[in-house]
Amino acid sequence: MTTRKNLAAVLGFAFVAAWIGFGFGDAILCLLGAAISYAIVSFLEGDLDLTDLQGRLGRDSATTPPTPPPRPRARPRVQ
Repeated sequence: MTTRKNLAAVLGFAFVAAWIGFGFGDAILCLLGAAISYAIVSFLEGDLDLTDLQGRLGRDSATTPPTPPPRPRARPRVQ
């Protein structure tokens, strides 16, 4: 059985191997492709809810109260 630690170790090794073999930019593209593939498969299996994710990332201005303006600083009195 694969644990998260084992999977992280394998992915870290694969990233460093791609970095050495192809260069840093290509290794980042490999990570991006893996993340997109993971998101697609998670969505297809029902593990990823896009409406929940959209609600977390983009807060509607009507639902969040406006922030009050900053209070002006009082001037020190010199005698």
